[in-house]
Amino acid sequence: MMEKGLSCREAFCRELAELGRKNPEIVALTSDARGSSALGVFATALPDQFIEVGIAEQNEIGMAAGLAAVGKRPYVCAPASFLSARALEQIKVDVAYSRMNVKLLAVSGGISYGALGMSHHSVHDVAALRAMPGIRVILPCDEAQTVALLRGLEADDEPAYIRVGKAPMPIVYGPEAEFAVGKASRLRPGTDLTIIACGEMVYPAIEAFEQLAGEGISAQVLDMHTLSPLDGEAIFAAAGIGPIITIEEHSVNGGLGASAARLVVTNRPVPMRILALPETENAISGPSGEVFRHYGLDRDGLCRAARELMKAG
Repeated sequence: MMEKGLSCREAFCRELAELGRKNPEIVALTSDARGSSALGVFATALPDQFIEVGIAEQNEIGMAAGLAAVGKRPYVCAPASFLSARALEQIKVDVAYSRMNVKLLAVSGGISYGALGMSHHSVHDVAALRAMPGIRVILPCDEAQTVALLRGLEADDEPAYIRVGKAPMPIVYGPEAEFAVGKASRLRPGTDLTIIACGEMVYPAIEAFEQLAGEGISAQVLDMHTLSPLDGEAIFAAAGIGPIITIEEHSVNGGLGASAARLVVTNRPVPMRILALPETENAISGPSGEVFRHYGLDRDGLCRAARELMKAG
């Protein structure tokens, strides 16, 4: 039975509060998203290290960059849909281009705000941020990985964009999980094909592994938690096994699948399937689980793709 832990946003902000107690240079900023970002614990415990800027994401990024320039360690926490759209120029210039030590926690990414529709969906952010040199793009999948990620990021001085969802996440990693930015994690071995997943799609990939194993299909599962820099070596090794399926909570344009396919087609072509949200003006809205099922972004969709690839091969 699936065991759930905290949401990644809760895990991140609880750990941030612990780190902030030890280091007064850590500052959390939010744009009227204290609740959405689960920052209540931090704001209550460390009010002098907390800044509420109101609904002003562009100013929020500029303030964070200024704080970083004078030696503070700012963490910007805001909904992904607004952070990666309204403040895109400020992220590009003030953070990435200027290499300011600003960490961006983009909460409720993908279709976490499901029923609120496309204005609140964030299915463009990976493509937009991956196109910017100087900033890492990371999608953790569960509580333990999020905490390990934050501890690692706090030890460096480079900018990062961390995109997480809203709901409590199934447990994938143990509490002692190791996490290396830019290095994919192999969660399950396989000899027939590879499933490459990121963020909330990692657990469905594990479910598909189990289902396919019962059908005699051996599927390797990779957690490609870092989208920039992308682990090309892991993708090339997967191509050496056979077909590849990617799955992501993002537009089919410019995300994990498109990025992996570019590497595959120019270096070691193999059959691929890219499971992602389609390019459409009429994307459906609703609870994220229902949207995932509609577009095949779940265990069943992965299994269908795997059977098709094996049959075609």
